[in-house]
Amino acid sequence: MSHLRTEGLSCAIAGRILLSDVDLDLAQGQMMALVGVNGSGKSTLLRTLVGLQAPAAGRVFVHGQDLHALRTRERARRVAYVPQEEQPPGELLVGEMVALGRVPYRPPWALRDTVTERDTVVRALDAVGLVHVLDRPCDQLSGGERRRVLLARGLAQECDLLVLDEPTNHLDVRHQVQLLQTLRATGRTVLAAMHDLSMAAAHFDEVAVLHKGTLHVLGPPRQALEPDVVTRVFEIDATRLADPATGREHLVLGPGMPALTAASVSGKAPEPRTHQAREDHR
Repeated sequence: MSHLRTEGLSCAIAGRILLSDVDLDLAQGQMMALVGVNGSGKSTLLRTLVGLQAPAAGRVFVHGQDLHALRTRERARRVAYVPQEEQPPGELLVGEMVALGRVPYRPPWALRDTVTERDTVVRALDAVGLVHVLDRPCDQLSGGERRRVLLARGLAQECDLLVLDEPTNHLDVRHQVQLLQTLRATGRTVLAAMHDLSMAAAHFDEVAVLHKGTLHVLGPPRQALEPDVVTRVFEIDATRLADPATGREHLVLGPGMPALTAASVSGKAPEPRTHQAREDHR
C-alpha cells in the first residue's frame, strides 16, 4: 500500500524549476534514501513533500489524500519533518524542545498535558540515547546531541511518516548506525536525504537518485547504486566488495578500487529503473 506517492511532481525556487516529473511511491513501513550531488534539489523536494512549499506542478499524496489540500495542523499529524540545519533555541530545556513535537495534538491555546507528554518525550529521547539530558539546556549540547534532540522531537510527533534531511549529519559513525537502526525498529515509513552512499546502500530498502533535474534512478540499493550509476552521477569510482565474514556486499567509494568484473557490476541483478524506463513500463 502506498504511504507517500507523487505524480508528475515539479519543484521550483524563485520561479526556477529544479526538478521535473518526479514520480515516487513509498510503501507503508519502507525506508527510502534520497541521494544526489549538492544542488540536485534534495532539500527542495523534501520541503515540497511535507507541504512547506507548493509544487510547481504535480501532486503529493499521503495515504491517498492530497497533502497540499490538508490544513497545516492535519499535515503535522501525518508527516514529521526534521530539517538539516535547524538550531534548537539555547534557552529551552531538552525536554521542552522535544515536547514541541506534541503541538499538533494540543487544542489551540491549551496548556501541556504534562503527564502524557512527559512519557512521550522520555520515550523519544530514550530512542536516540539522550534521556539523561532531559532537563539540560539546549545550549549545553554538542552538535551531534542537538541533532539527536531534533530527531527525538520528530519521533515525539508520533507520525507514521518521517521525512528527514540529512539525519546522520554531525553524528559519529556509531550514532549514525544506531540512529538508522532505531528508525528501522520504529516500523515507520521513512524518507531521508542522505550524503553517505554507503549508509544509504546498507540501511534503506529503496534509493532515489536525483541527477540533472530529474529522478534519474529509483530502485533497491543494489541496482540504484550500481557502480556505473555512482560514477556517472557523483563522478567517483565505485565498486562492491563482499565481507569475507558475513558475505554481505558493501559499496566502496574512491580512487584505486579493484578493477570491476562483470559479476561485480551486474551481480545477475535486474537493470536499474531510469525515469524513462519507468515511463515506458507504464
